[in-house]
Amino acid sequence: SGQVVLRHARARQVMGEFGHVYKEQYAVALFNSVRFEIEGGGGPQSQLLHRKNPLEDHSIFSGGLFQYLEGNKKWRNRFVFVADTYDVSFYENKVAHERGLHPKGTINCAGYKALTSMEEYLDLVSTSLPGVKAKVGSGPFVKGATQFPLILWHPYARHHYFCVLTEKEQTKWHAVLQDCVRHSNNGLSEECRVQTPAFTDAVRLHRQAQGHYGTWDMMCGGPPQILANLVMETLYPELRNLIGPRLKGKIKQRQRNWMLISEAVYKQVLSQTQAQYEALVQACEVETPRLDAALRTDMDQIITSKEHVSGKIRALVLPRAEQLLRRSVQPYVSSILEALMEPTSRGFSEVRDVFFRELVEVSKNTLNGGGKDKLGEHMEKISMLAFHPVKMQSCYEKVEQLSLEGLQQRFDVSSPSVFVQRAQILMREQMDNAVYTFEQLLHQSLEEKDQRGENLCKTIQCCQDRVLKKYDYDSSTVRKKFFREALLQIIIPYMLKQLAPSCHPDLPPFQELIFEDFSRFILVENMFEEVVLQSVTKDIMMAVKEAAVQKRHNLYRDSMILTNSDPDLHLLGESPSVDWAAQFGGGDEESDESPEGCGRSKWRRRQVVSMIKLDGMGPLPYESCLEVPGEEEEEEGATPMEPEPNSPDNVQEIRYLINPVVEMVVPASEEDLAVLTNGTEPGMLTLEGEEEEVTLITTVVEEVHRKSLQWKSAPQEVSKQSITPYSLSTVSSGPTKGINQVYICLFSPLFKMREI
Repeated sequence: SGQVVLRHARARQVMGEFGHVYKEQYAVALFNSVRFEIEGGGGPQSQLLHRKNPLEDHSIFSGGLFQYLEGNKKWRNRFVFVADTYDVSFYENKVAHERGLHPKGTINCAGYKALTSMEEYLDLVSTSLPGVKAKVGSGPFVKGATQFPLILWHPYARHHYFCVLTEKEQTKWHAVLQDCVRHSNNGLSEECRVQTPAFTDAVRLHRQAQGHYGTWDMMCGGPPQILANLVMETLYPELRNLIGPRLKGKIKQRQRNWMLISEAVYKQVLSQTQAQYEALVQACEVETPRLDAALRTDMDQIITSKEHVSGKIRALVLPRAEQLLRRSVQPYVSSILEALMEPTSRGFSEVRDVFFRELVEVSKNTLNGGGKDKLGEHMEKISMLAFHPVKMQSCYEKVEQLSLEGLQQRFDVSSPSVFVQRAQILMREQMDNAVYTFEQLLHQSLEEKDQRGENLCKTIQCCQDRVLKKYDYDSSTVRKKFFREALLQIIIPYMLKQLAPSCHPDLPPFQELIFEDFSRFILVENMFEEVVLQSVTKDIMMAVKEAAVQKRHNLYRDSMILTNSDPDLHLLGESPSVDWAAQFGGGDEESDESPEGCGRSKWRRRQVVSMIKLDGMGPLPYESCLEVPGEEEEEEGATPMEPEPNSPDNVQEIRYLINPVVEMVVPASEEDLAVLTNGTEPGMLTLEGEEEEVTLITTVVEEVHRKSLQWKSAPQEVSKQSITPYSLSTVSSGPTKGINQVYICLFSPLFKMREI
């Protein structure tokens, strides 16, 4: 039970330390929120409209996938449904989904990677256990049913294996799964002006206290998931070093057992962080009214006190920060900015091109005699363009080329994935803003007067031009903000790490200068970071400004403010999304009927991505089961269906994974009985062609009649019993003459139960 004690101790330690920091940062975040509310401020106003709930009454995708079942080494066809929450649910078949039955399972994709090759997957799996290198030909207990796999990999949670029949299906499903990962990773709401800043600052400060500066790839999902990843960051290597050397057997079995243990630990840690975080937030919210009242009463005094202490900290820190900035940061700012700007600007430019091409198609089809009925059908599809992962894939691929080669190690950037996903989220938001604005402008024009043919095309063209002009301005504003934030995320942790050894010892005396009543809202550590931030902000702003002046990557100058040519446009932003199919006709071929969520009609939920139709093929048989035998099943005789194994949920199950029990049935004569019960010693044993170490042997003796059939069923009966391998016991069934059956339980590496 050492690993369980370690898990509980580590989880309690991390959550205790985090909870203390979170309570401090919650008060600071509340102060900043109230101050912003009172003083106001903000950047340039967006020109495009923004809708609050774009995926209302929509699902993302659904269809058939083959899923690998670990229990019987078979691939079973599942109906997979991706809702507007981006959770991936899989059902026995489509009928089960339509009836509203519970899914077989649901995957929250936060922290996962969507892979399409076994080679890439094996590279990631090989890093889980030190000294274990898997080969492509013998993947970890997975043998593909087709050559088009889809794998969801997570460093701690369960891995999921799917495959499809064609490359076209693989491409579409991969884009959908990537979008699920992208959306699920973005689990912190920006609308929570207190909780989210308090949480992110607390996580960052906690990791910095452990010596981890810089970006973190596992800042994924909601707060409980991020906290579970925070615990596992320390716990995982400790468990691996404790348990890894004790896992025995073939490479595949060791990897499988370690992954089951990792999943079990992660699930238990996640349940702990979920409960403790909810209690932590509730405790902070209870205090919020009192803190808010104190802030609004003493805001002026608190600000004055903070500025007084900040000035003294600035006098101490600023000279050291500026020296570090000149020597180790300024020479690299332009290189970092260029590495960020090139792929990001290409991605936003591709968003503009995709939007433009879709509108050109609408104009062409309208001009060819489609009229308003056809317009409604096309606009219904364009309405969800930003959430169509296949159509947006070309945009996302542009920014995936972002590379910080040569700069990652210097500035302690784990990988550019943090910046890539952030840019992709911003691209999707800008695409949806452009689509929504175009919808509202076009709908307003169509309501004002009846238009057909060329007049309708001219109206579409006019709305398109207005929206593209607004998109160019907003795109420039969003990208400049993204570049500034990315530069800060790269540079500030590096500077804090370099300055901390010399500055931190001098900071505690400054806390004594703060009035006790204000000490919850003014923290010396936060002011130290603000001084470092101020020291580098000027250089970052100047670098981005120079890029705009040079008109590189279509950035507008900061001095350029777009005059509002649509003074009443903001009023349209309060309007609901246009139901084009209902108002202007057009089919709904991509809808998916489901009692789970009512669409715009009670039982209708529109689907963003169209179903996959394979040329020359009928619908997939959802009840079919593809058998893919593993290495142990090559001989004749199919293995009966078994339930898919779950990760161990208790100490005993984890113990059996580390030290497995092998059950053997040995027919023995009376002469052999004494040797088996009294003379069997632990040692080396050769089974299935491999020599394995046996640490403990327990024998159970039972006498059965020679003519009885009991000996044939005994192995199966014994395999179902829980035999504790800690004692040696002899059981006799009575004086009946017959053949002695000896059940030997070997506490040893894994083997299949066999009859000797």
